[in-house]
Amino acid sequence: MDTDALRLFVRAADKLNISAAGRELGMAPAVSSAKLAKLEKQIGAELLHRSTRKVSLSLEGAEFLPFAREILDQETAALAALGQSNDTVTGTLRFACSSSYAQLYIMPILPEFMARHPGITLDLRLTDMQYDLLEGSFDLALRSTVLSDSSLKARKLADDARILCASPDYLARHGTPVHPEDLYQHRYIAFRQRGRHVLTNREGGHFSFEPTAEQTHLMIDDGTSQRLAAVAGAGIAITALWGARQHFENGELEHVLPDYVVDQETGLWLVYPKTNVLSPKVRVFIDFLIEILG
Repeated sequence: MDTDALRLFVRAADKLNISAAGRELGMAPAVSSAKLAKLEKQIGAELLHRSTRKVSLSLEGAEFLPFAREILDQETAALAALGQSNDTVTGTLRFACSSSYAQLYIMPILPEFMARHPGITLDLRLTDMQYDLLEGSFDLALRSTVLSDSSLKARKLADDARILCASPDYLARHGTPVHPEDLYQHRYIAFRQRGRHVLTNREGGHFSFEPTAEQTHLMIDDGTSQRLAAVAGAGIAITALWGARQHFENGELEHVLPDYVVDQETGLWLVYPKTNVLSPKVRVFIDFLIEILG
């Protein structure tokens, strides 16, 4: 299979522009179109839908894209094993991360990474709602839950804990819980998917807690906005310790039931699709995040 054609397809899929992808690879527009058409004929499927107005990824193209990326990554790794690799790491890295975490920790360090690796283009998808890595063709994602998908691999970035917090004003008006059962007397700020939580104390005691619909009058799908609502006194929020730390330090939030942690199996994980070869662009970004944040 022509790896130049695969490289053209991957870039065209990222840019949704065949001519622009071809120019980056030193190909004239007519050559790019012909090379892509030859690849589609070889595969037996249309990878990109073309019209006079736009280019879009076909269903078959979306399914083929992760395999095309892996073939190119394996070519790079094979050349590196023979000492023929280019020391400059290049390519587009698609990274999905919580917007809340990214604002606090990823954005401040990106200039250093980009200075170290000017050949890498970062395509960041920042949201507190989780993307499907395979369907979205992501190279890497930051997750705060234990890995359950067998088609993915993970490397731990850091420990973490989820805690309960509320503003001093809210607690002054509604009282401070002293036992998990007291939580049923309060209002909550939650993600849209309400669920059951397990509170665990230092002695290993467990308390199962699920806010009722009547208690959850405010649902927000963004962690930063949740914490700001808690600071404003809207209710009790369940948040990651890394997100609430600054609010604790300046007195805007107080730790509710400080002897308990929520949902013990938490941490920060770098998650990526299973592959025989970890591409250089993913490897250097993982190494950088662990160096700076781990």
